[in-house]
Amino acid sequence: MKELLRTTDPVKLAMARALLEGEGIAAFEWDVHMSLLEGSLGILPRRLVVHPRDAFLAAAVLRDNRIGSD
Repeated sequence: MKELLRTTDPVKLAMARALLEGEGIAAFEWDVHMSLLEGSLGILPRRLVVHPRDAFLAAAVLRDNRIGSD
């Protein structure tokens, strides 16, 4: 899996996933359940990953929509 985005902003993650799924690219969120360790403070970033074969197109979609890492 190739990491595209690392952020603590849930809105940015949701927007990125929606854009990628609209292009037919399967995206997965990693570290979603880390809030159990941090006490739901939202300080640990979540990662958005895609299959390596989709990484180039996925990065272009996020870049075109001005979505980047924190």
